[in-house]
Amino acid sequence: MPLISVLTPVHAERAEFLAEAGESLAAQDLPAGWELEWLIQEDGSASTPAVVAQRFPFSRYQANGESLGVNIARNVALARASGSLVHVLDSDDLLLPNALRTAIEAFDAHPRIHWVTGQAHDLLPDSSRLSFPAPLEPGLIEPGVLTQLILDSGRPAAPCAGLTARTGTVRAFGGWVATPRGGDLALLVALAETTPGFLPPDVTWLYRRHSGQITGQAGWSRLQDESMAVIHQRIAALRGLGVRVLSEPAPCI
Repeated sequence: MPLISVLTPVHAERAEFLAEAGESLAAQDLPAGWELEWLIQEDGSASTPAVVAQRFPFSRYQANGESLGVNIARNVALARASGSLVHVLDSDDLLLPNALRTAIEAFDAHPRIHWVTGQAHDLLPDSSRLSFPAPLEPGLIEPGVLTQLILDSGRPAAPCAGLTARTGTVRAFGGWVATPRGGDLALLVALAETTPGFLPPDVTWLYRRHSGQITGQAGWSRLQDESMAVIHQRIAALRGLGVRVLSEPAPCI
């Protein structure tokens, strides 16, 4: 039976948000025959998130036992994944009921693609939603198109937190990168430079804005330039080597 693995790194203070994320997963309208597993990876010692995980029969919880950072936590969860597809869900974000179906159906409709990046709305503290424009027109995204947009704009050009990708391709590129900032973007540029992807027209997830989010903390901008330099260097290195994934991916079943 086809399976999609949802990866969620979490810290102890995010337990309340984690429960809401789990409810959004429980409400997923999956295509016929598909199942999901929720791999919760606590970045630290086992704490309240372990209790939250027990509410959801599709969850598989594990704690690192020490704080290693969000990207390493994602990679540890990736090592436990059994699905042919992996989807990233941060502990404070929410999926709309169509999210996983939209991604799975994109892979079915476009067998060449290796990744799907979903469109999001901001979820504000008063529960209202704020839309923002997609960086590209929805549809197929050929290799190099998204990465060129990142180079031209000098900033992230896709909501990396909504990524769904072929598990084998993510593993082949080493998963999430241990940059101080933007480890999710560093993975996405490797995928987007070397393989085709897809941007659906639908909004599929909600990016929660709140006072405790990591990107809003003082000092977040520190090492941002160095992290973007690593990302630009990765694009340049892939282009210099002429790297493209040429083999036809296996069906996601």
